[in-house]
Amino acid sequence: MIRLTLALLGAVFAGSIFFLYTQPAYDDVRASQNQVAQYDAALDKAAELQSLKQNLLKTYNTFNPNDLERLQKFLPDHVDNVRLILDLDSLAGRYGLGLQNVDVSNSSSAASGKSQTALGAIAANGQKYDSLTLKFTTHGTYDSFIDFMTDLESSLRVVDLVALSISSSVPGGAGPAGSITRSGPPVYTYDITLRTYWLK
Repeated sequence: MIRLTLALLGAVFAGSIFFLYTQPAYDDVRASQNQVAQYDAALDKAAELQSLKQNLLKTYNTFNPNDLERLQKFLPDHVDNVRLILDLDSLAGRYGLGLQNVDVSNSSSAASGKSQTALGAIAANGQKYDSLTLKFTTHGTYDSFIDFMTDLESSLRVVDLVALSISSSVPGGAGPAGSITRSGPPVYTYDITLRTYWLK
């Protein structure tokens, strides 16, 4: 009888030790092992990403810096209003044209008006690029204007002609009895609206 009682007490004591200490300790060890496995997987992924980064950096360094600069002009990642105006003014200056009454507006600010529809707002938010509208006036001969627009068309920057208005402009002053004095080819006034793009 005493042996049976001692055996029962031993079994109860062993079960208590198992459920109160061994089982929680075992669960903690398994949780720690799972956490260590997650950390190891994260370290392996980080090492893989670092290796990929190094390979991409090596590939990037093999590119011609002039080509990268041309690509930056073609697809800029930001907009520089002052640089854009200076570039256009320099381009127009080659043909004796000068930019006047320059007005720059961003499409996101223009699209914030009441006339924007819900569909337009969704489409604008889904775009990976934004646009900039540039309005200006210049004066010159028709041939000079054509040369300027041809040069602008072949430039690296992506530019769309949105609106163009041409009106006559008389060089020189008025002659006797209100007659008009003309010298050289006729000069016209051009009101131009351009749109250019940049990556968000």
